[in-house]
Amino acid sequence: MLKTVKTSLIVASMAFGFSGTAQADINEALANICTIVQADDKGELRKKMRLVESDYRLKLRDYYSGVTCSGNSLIRTAFANNAIEAGTLLVKKMPKSDLSAPEADGKTLQAWVNESGYQASPIAEELTKRL
Repeated sequence: MLKTVKTSLIVASMAFGFSGTAQADINEALANICTIVQADDKGELRKKMRLVESDYRLKLRDYYSGVTCSGNSLIRTAFANNAIEAGTLLVKKMPKSDLSAPEADGKTLQAWVNESGYQASPIAEELTKRL
């Protein structure tokens, strides 16, 4: 009986230990995604997204709202850095419902694009096609 209790406590503590490291691992995996978007490296961004999906079973929509680059979302960062390749990839990979949803500041992506003057950007054209 005592052996069973000790074993179950060890297994439970290991499970909690792994869940804490899993959170740290996902943060490490996504640590340089802002740099990748800013550098407009579509190939590296695609590789990073595939890695996160295969290792953590997370799609872009699952972690998009949790990643900010200097206070901006990934797509807004792509607009600001003229990262056309990365930005269009992000727009294509996001579900339409998430693209039209308000972001952290309460503005939709389309409203932010219009306010910021990025209407002529190829990313804005792709966004308009998707919406």
